[in-house]
Amino acid sequence: MDFIQIALVLALVVILAIPMGRYIASAFSLESTRLDRAFGGIERSIYKISGIQQTDMKWKQYAKALLLSNLVMFGLGYIIVRFQHLLPGNPSDIAAMEPLLSFNTIASFLTNTNLQHYSGESGLSYFSQMMVIIYLMFTTPATGLALCIAFLRGVTGQRSIGNFYVDLVRAHTRILIPLSIVVALFLVGQGVPQTLEPTVTAKTIEGIEQQIARGPVAALESIKHIGTNGGGFFGVNSAHPFENPTPLSNVIEILSMFLIPTALPFAYGRMSGNRKQGKIIFTAMGIVFLEFLALAYFSEANGNPALSGIGLSQENGSMEGKEVRFGLAQTALFTAVTTAATTGTVNNMHDTLTPLGGLVPLGEMMLNCVFGGDGVGTINILMYAILAVFLAGLMVGRTPEFLGRKIEAKEMKLIAITILIHPLIILVPSAIALVTQIGTVAISNPGFHGISQVVYEFTSSAANNGSGFEGLGDNTPFWNISTGLVMLFGRYFSMIAMIAVAGSLLSKKPVPETLGTFKTDNSTFLVILLSTVLIVGALTFFPVIALGPVAEWLTIQ
Repeated sequence: MDFIQIALVLALVVILAIPMGRYIASAFSLESTRLDRAFGGIERSIYKISGIQQTDMKWKQYAKALLLSNLVMFGLGYIIVRFQHLLPGNPSDIAAMEPLLSFNTIASFLTNTNLQHYSGESGLSYFSQMMVIIYLMFTTPATGLALCIAFLRGVTGQRSIGNFYVDLVRAHTRILIPLSIVVALFLVGQGVPQTLEPTVTAKTIEGIEQQIARGPVAALESIKHIGTNGGGFFGVNSAHPFENPTPLSNVIEILSMFLIPTALPFAYGRMSGNRKQGKIIFTAMGIVFLEFLALAYFSEANGNPALSGIGLSQENGSMEGKEVRFGLAQTALFTAVTTAATTGTVNNMHDTLTPLGGLVPLGEMMLNCVFGGDGVGTINILMYAILAVFLAGLMVGRTPEFLGRKIEAKEMKLIAITILIHPLIILVPSAIALVTQIGTVAISNPGFHGISQVVYEFTSSAANNGSGFEGLGDNTPFWNISTGLVMLFGRYFSMIAMIAVAGSLLSKKPVPETLGTFKTDNSTFLVILLSTVLIVGALTFFPVIALGPVAEWLTIQ
């Protein structure tokens, strides 16, 4: 029954991804389409009010517009959470957020990470939840989508990179807002609250008063998943019955967070004029995802030997930290999807996963290209594809080409920088945290699992995921500053490098295909791409994986 559940959900993902990919390619087309008749009037009004000029940009202009807009959003968000106690929309009288936690929170939501060092229902007012958190949950995935489309235009040889502000508006009007409305209505139908009424005081059957938090939950939940954000209205995220009340709502949330990431490879295939290209990229990511999913499911299904050793039955698998209403299959699938899509939402506590089960979300974030978030994952896998073409070209003594354009030193330097930054901003801060008392004091479970807790926190920050091994006491100055900086570095360094690659490729004259051209739309390239991801990506992190999850697994056998 578990396998049938998983297979049905994944079949729905593929069924939805193909037409969604076609729609995304059309929505961001540089040519006139039928969608312009449906959305053009609204968009032109926005351009007029905002003073947006729809002229094409060079890659440097595109990058500058992206950075400046995000800087303004950071400032506005920071001011609101710092002064939320003075602002309206605070019926529960929640105090202002302290400065370093405010920095971490705004950096987190600005970078589409949604790492939370606070508890949502007690840390933010309704005004802050709507005007900062939900607002950034729309604008940050829209930024990632815009960058991805610009990158795809560059590598596929479109007439220009496009215009950042036009792409940002289209991401909202044509994709995120319509989808979030539909998903929110589904979730309300499943029992997710959507209200501005204050916290309810209820009396339990023992006669004790209990404060029950509520608020505009459905609105946040919908864009949280559609935008691969992940930040929860409540501290326990989608394990809370107000965020994810039923098995059906669990499936809706899985489909929501996987929809755009799985659709983008098909959009890439249409934009390149070769749909096989998109299928190869989708297949590569799909194979890696299924391997991680299998590891997660069977690790949890086999139970925890440590718990079995103290007399706890593991007949139904390791149910520690899991919700009974979801069961093992939906929990394992949710865990694999949320870190594959770099969403970060959780319907169970990842800190309680078995060692190899915990390796799955950690490994997916380390690779950061197993579908990935809205836009960024597709950029990352294409980065590996260009690297694979370059390495294959060197082996056969040919100048590497990708989609009819030569791959030269400039592009490879930028890609090398991007590949090196990711492990650098994970492993260096992790090492500092593990050798200093200021970092180790936060570890709740010393030993191999403590290493996993620390590495997971920085991996989640660098991959802009946001989930955590929540046994870590992370609301301290050290963790707020360090993870805040890692989130910003992980987001913007790679973004600028990749838009520079797109601009460089777009400026080159296309090279005609010959009999000696290396094909990138066949099974041979699929094998080379998977090998490149494994050798360059996975082996970089193997030593720290061995010290954390693998060593912990060996000790409990």
